[in-house]
Amino acid sequence: MDFSLPPEYHALRRMVRDFCERELRPVIRQMDHEEYTPMDIVSKAAAAGFMGVPFPKKYGGAGAGEIGYCVLMQELARWDASFSTIIGAHVGIGAMPIYIDGSEELKEKYLTRLAKGELLAAFALTEAGAGSDAAGIRMSAVREGDSYFLDGSKMWITNGPIADIIVVLANTDATLGPRGGQTCFVVEKEWDGFSVGAAEHKMGLHGSPTSVLNFDGVRVPQENVLGQVGLGFVTFMRTLDLGRITIGAAGLGGAERALEWSLRWARARQQFGQAIAHNQSVHFMLADMATETEALRSLVYRTAWMVDNHMPFTKEAGMCKLFGSEVSSRCCDRAVQIHGALGISRDFPGERAYRDARISEIFEGTNEIQRIVIASELLQQEGVRIRP
Repeated sequence: MDFSLPPEYHALRRMVRDFCERELRPVIRQMDHEEYTPMDIVSKAAAAGFMGVPFPKKYGGAGAGEIGYCVLMQELARWDASFSTIIGAHVGIGAMPIYIDGSEELKEKYLTRLAKGELLAAFALTEAGAGSDAAGIRMSAVREGDSYFLDGSKMWITNGPIADIIVVLANTDATLGPRGGQTCFVVEKEWDGFSVGAAEHKMGLHGSPTSVLNFDGVRVPQENVLGQVGLGFVTFMRTLDLGRITIGAAGLGGAERALEWSLRWARARQQFGQAIAHNQSVHFMLADMATETEALRSLVYRTAWMVDNHMPFTKEAGMCKLFGSEVSSRCCDRAVQIHGALGISRDFPGERAYRDARISEIFEGTNEIQRIVIASELLQQEGVRIRP
């Protein structure tokens, strides 16, 4: 058993850290306080090759696979969850379905430009009545000749206001629903009938834009069907499986950062004539943070290794999302506690991290859904099939 990463992944990690220190660090506070999306830095990230890290070189990517993508997301999230969410929504759930199930024509037309960062992507699944019940979407896609016409709205779409390409799930046969009646489409923002709706003002992730997307008779050529007609739900679920691993990686980055802040403060803060690093209550919090962070590291990178080695990983992906999001939230909570009153000051980055971490227990499948997925996979191994 060899748990070390090859040198090229360490080089990628150093490159991402240097980029964040140089480009991202100066604007993090502005992003949070002003709900500012730094598109110039997104462009620089594209130029650095971040948008194509997991994709093969033939499509303009770096060929670093899921392990490389986890390294990227871990390092970005150590600095800022908003920026890591912009990149993650583009790569992991925006461009990824085109890579997973797109025709060669779609890959040549879109994936290469997405991997180079010439276009930005979003993933449009959620609707007002379809959140955890992802199969309950109502957006329709009606075929007329060689085209489909999309009608409906999506909400809570990460990158919605800035995306050039939107991967959308719609009903082509509502009577069949997810079992053969939902289809995935690639939509360009410039097409007639498409519009960006109201922006969401969130508790956290202030630098990551989220909005409603409206489709009013948007004409989509049949060539832009992604995967097979009727099997779009399968494409979306396969995409979310992969995305859940990198939510775990982002949670790892956030947990690491919270631990670093806490260790520094425990050494520096004096109470009752000595540093709080001597207090047993602080020891317990630090020990729990470090232990959970190391457990999460092993889970994330083992699961990424499983992906890159073409092994089944649905159960482990759910675990990455579940454990990673909760570890990140707990570590940020403990960091706030260790910092005392300073912990709730907006001058302390942990206050922002505490708010940013909370959404990771909700998006890309709530943690309640992850527990159902994990248990279903376990029971299926025992021959028990759980009804959806």
